[in-house]
Amino acid sequence: MFRYCLLFVIFFILSIDTSYAHGFGGSGFLHPLTGIDHLFAMVAVGLWSAQIGGRAVYLVPSCFLFMMAVGGIVGFQEIQLSNVEFMIALSVLLLGLAIFLNKKSSIVLAGLGVAIFGFFHGYAHGAEIPNTLNHIEYMIGFLVTTLGLHIIGAVSGLLILEKRKGSTTLRFSGLTIFVIGVYLTILKI
Repeated sequence: MFRYCLLFVIFFILSIDTSYAHGFGGSGFLHPLTGIDHLFAMVAVGLWSAQIGGRAVYLVPSCFLFMMAVGGIVGFQEIQLSNVEFMIALSVLLLGLAIFLNKKSSIVLAGLGVAIFGFFHGYAHGAEIPNTLNHIEYMIGFLVTTLGLHIIGAVSGLLILEKRKGSTTLRFSGLTIFVIGVYLTILKI
């Protein structure tokens, strides 16, 4: 039954019209929730940090959040960067692959990797701010939501790993995220 539900979810996600992926209602809180690329990447950061374990559970997501704030500030300045959407899609692909491979990674390497992705996610949020909104409030909004998604991923990962076949289940989750990342990346090429 689980497999059929998962296939349905994957089919549903792949059928979403990606032209609406970044629609939002004027709140920084909502922006990370309205794009499947952002949503999957941010949950994947939490899952991967749980898989690495130890201090990575909070240090790796912290690296993402810090560089997301930096990227948001750059986006607010209307500095033009190329391949932003491709890098965001690639973040989903690579984070899913990292979870699937389940190779022990150093906290420094994981933190550096997610920091790069965090910058591009933040830039996208900052560049898409409606002109009528306060930049600081908007940034606080998308950072708080991102933190929540990281926590959901980390707690889910830790709970999954407590189960009898938890490592396999987490790796399968990574494979699912990887497949979605491949799809999103192909769309951005």
